[in-house]
Amino acid sequence: MTERKKPLPPERGALLPYVEGAEKAFLAGRRSREADLESVLRIFLEFLRAFESFEFDRPCVTVFGSARFGESHRYYKLAREVGFELARAGYAVMTGGGSGVMEAANRGAREGGGLSIGCNITLPREQKPNKYLDRFIQLDHFFVRKVMLVKYSSAFVVMPGGFGTLDEAFEIATLMQTQKLEHFPLIAVGHEFWDPLLQFARDTMIKEGTLSPEDARFVHGADTAADVVRLIRAGT
Repeated sequence: MTERKKPLPPERGALLPYVEGAEKAFLAGRRSREADLESVLRIFLEFLRAFESFEFDRPCVTVFGSARFGESHRYYKLAREVGFELARAGYAVMTGGGSGVMEAANRGAREGGGLSIGCNITLPREQKPNKYLDRFIQLDHFFVRKVMLVKYSSAFVVMPGGFGTLDEAFEIATLMQTQKLEHFPLIAVGHEFWDPLLQFARDTMIKEGTLSPEDARFVHGADTAADVVRLIRAGT
């Protein structure tokens, strides 16, 4: 089993003082050039620290999903199975590092003897890293976190979730649609949860011309952990 590692310390503090709410300040509207340049440096240091933190020797799959599901919820149990089967298949499992689906996928990866990775985010209501991470990094900026969750992975598993999960799934689909990202497997787990959204895409978006039938092919459905591994191995 992979040895549990501690997160890297926030070495950026040696160059710039830590500022809580750095992303909110950056997105607050027009500011002085000096303030924006300081933000750019802070963002660069965050990217640099993240790149230095994640170096591993196996393919990686990112699992997205809600932080709100408890241990007894069916989607928590399913995400745990997904993490387990991905680890057994030789994949590192990366999540947003928090609770709910993220914890479950990391937990399953740990139980499967694989590498469990997290990109946690600092929020006003603190999101603590879950206890099943072999390594993780704490980030201030959502967009830095989103880059890290995409950069290292060659497949993406989208479990049921809220606005954040939708944001991540649509961004990945957009990156593939615009050929900024290879056509990696993008798997929506849970037909019961996702079918109404996919139906909206087919019946409304394609019908109105805002989406082409070819664009909709990026998303594949699955209901079991075995389905997820099969689709990833097929490279759909």
